[in-house]
Amino acid sequence: MNQVNQKEKAITYFLYCRKSTDETDRQVLSLESQEEEALRKFSNLKIIKLPPESVSAFEPDKRPVFKNMIERIKKGEAQGIIAWHPDRLSRNPKDGAEIIYLIDTKKIRDLKFCTSNFENSPEGKMFLQITFSQSKYTSDKLSKDVKRGMDKKALSGWRPGTAPLGYRNSKTNFKGEQVIFKDDLRFDRVKQMWQLLLTGNYTVPDILDIANKELKMTMPATRKRPERKLQLSFVYHMFGCSFYCGYYHWNDDFIKGNHEPMITEDEFDRAQFILGRKGKPRPHTHKFAFTGLMRCGFCGAMITAEEKFKHQKNGKVHHYIYYHCTKKLSPDCTEKSLELGEFTKQVDKAISKLTISEKFKGWAIKYLHEINKDEATANEETVSAKHRRLESIIKQLDSMFLEYTSPDNSDKQMITNEEYSRLRLSLLKEKHGLEGELNSTGKQIDEWLELSERTFNFICYARIWFNKGDMDTKRAIFACLGSNLFLKDKNVSIQLKKPFKMMFEGLPKIDEELNRLEPLKIPQNSLEFGKFVLKFPIMSG
Repeated sequence: MNQVNQKEKAITYFLYCRKSTDETDRQVLSLESQEEEALRKFSNLKIIKLPPESVSAFEPDKRPVFKNMIERIKKGEAQGIIAWHPDRLSRNPKDGAEIIYLIDTKKIRDLKFCTSNFENSPEGKMFLQITFSQSKYTSDKLSKDVKRGMDKKALSGWRPGTAPLGYRNSKTNFKGEQVIFKDDLRFDRVKQMWQLLLTGNYTVPDILDIANKELKMTMPATRKRPERKLQLSFVYHMFGCSFYCGYYHWNDDFIKGNHEPMITEDEFDRAQFILGRKGKPRPHTHKFAFTGLMRCGFCGAMITAEEKFKHQKNGKVHHYIYYHCTKKLSPDCTEKSLELGEFTKQVDKAISKLTISEKFKGWAIKYLHEINKDEATANEETVSAKHRRLESIIKQLDSMFLEYTSPDNSDKQMITNEEYSRLRLSLLKEKHGLEGELNSTGKQIDEWLELSERTFNFICYARIWFNKGDMDTKRAIFACLGSNLFLKDKNVSIQLKKPFKMMFEGLPKIDEELNRLEPLKIPQNSLEFGKFVLKFPIMSG
């Protein structure tokens, strides 16, 4: 025993401490605790402490301290290694094989671990190899599990990893279930940086200067780094990140995320054009307000749209959208393109001819309600009669059932099976018909009134909605105007739907009648105006 101790004392040991960021490694003692425990347990040995290392051992040649230790052992500076556990030395086959080889060549004479014992014998080396293999298996399994979890998360719409600037990762959910929120401190300021770029009037260095000085933008603090100013290379990288328009790259796919986009897809593409980039290959879903609704007035093909950018010498960039024939039916079609600004002017002009005043809308809807009230009063007696008939049928059914099931009718002399079935079926049919009529009574009038109100509201406010609304609103209003929409000779041709056509034809008469019947508070004028409104049953089409 003493000879063994003397032999150990003659060996110089390197103390190697490593901690990784791998999932299971987070349960391992900290670097300080590993060192303290090793020095306490092996205090009688000659030890050279090496700098601790916070690197994964999953891949070889990635640990500078470990690599330096092996080189020094080969030179004979030490003949042994002390570590917390064998997996601190190796989690990959190359490093494990090198340690076994150094033991075989007697460059390493002893290994000591705080959690297990090692004997420099064939059996000891076999168990060491098994331990290294187990560590490799654990690393492989962990890597596979982590990758599977990240793939699952990515495909569900949440990008794994640290959220880009302007967003933040949730901290309260379970691992693998974290989501991405807006960073209330930085989201709007990052969005301002994008808007500055999209104007085409600012270079990236200009935007960086504004972000650091005026917007007071900083990178969020991390465990290793405090808050700090943005750098130019980072801003260039940020302006190329498709995450901001709702997509992110994962493996070989571009996935639409569940996070709130900061800019639109078209704005992202325009930003790449401004920066002289081609943009990232992702599913392009350009949205134009009026495509898919019109046809060419010459060849009948659909009308499509495209974007164009014009760079000026002063650095400004102008953005245009043109609507033109697809020429799929006739490649020689001569229809010319129409710029979006002129297009919207023509549609606005068409809507303006339909627009009614607030005053007329109010009067019309008020009179429609009066009509509704009168019709409801007229229907009241009819409804009462139907209710009385329904109650009579229910009583007949009950009486007939009692008679049919009565002991006096056991021989079916009072009412036979066939008579009961025939009468019951007839009464039930009438009952169901009455119930349907009662349920729908008043409903059609209410629906007519609702549709009429909606139509009056539409023609009163459509022009405002068209000019102030977003792309979807503009598209919806344009589609509501007519069923046959054409572009011919650079003019938008709209064949108005029947209700709007009637209003368009009747508006001059309406204005004339309004002037003649003012003020409408006079009973006679109100009555005449009501008769006039009835001449324009706008929902009849």
